[in-house]
Amino acid sequence: MTLQDWLARGKLVAILRGLTPDEAIPVGEALVASGIPVLEVPLNSPEPFESISRLARHFGDRALVGAGTVLDPDDVAKLAAAGGRLVVTPHADPAVVRAAKAAGMLAVPGFFTPAEAFSLLAAGADGLKLFPAEGASPAMLKALRAVLPKGTAVLPVGGIGAGNMADWLAAGAAGFGIGGSLYKPGDAADTVASRARALVEAVARG
Repeated sequence: MTLQDWLARGKLVAILRGLTPDEAIPVGEALVASGIPVLEVPLNSPEPFESISRLARHFGDRALVGAGTVLDPDDVAKLAAAGGRLVVTPHADPAVVRAAKAAGMLAVPGFFTPAEAFSLLAAGADGLKLFPAEGASPAMLKALRAVLPKGTAVLPVGGIGAGNMADWLAAGAAGFGIGGSLYKPGDAADTVASRARALVEAVARG
């Protein structure tokens, strides 16, 4: 499936920073059942590859599971071995994108400038993560979309919540990465599910 296929299922990417392997399945189930089938475990979480492996085995094709905060192309091979299929970076590194595509994965690298965006797309990026979005604006995204290739999926990440999604969607956001307003380390699965449902409803209202 393409990135656009997954975003058609749900426009939100759950950023599960701090997730532990024992929390992975219950939190993942809460998210998928609430309409968020894209699960990202940042590599600065405890035992991230173990959490990714458990999620990937458990969900199979029901969810797109991958890693965030991927800084080193060498980590792409570890992610592939764990069953991950999505590579997300906080920075504009074409080498990580090329490694992800060579491994058959979806790549959504971070960018903040037009130069970074075009460099990442040239390397094969499937979509772009506008980060940190709280340092940008919907007006910036609207201007970028006028020059980016038609159909480029841009996902703002950072400072996104139910209160500001509509403005970003109107500017052309294809979806959002959601971290702390969705999951914090130690949160119970039912708490995560409640937040997830509220955010999914906010996107639907768009």
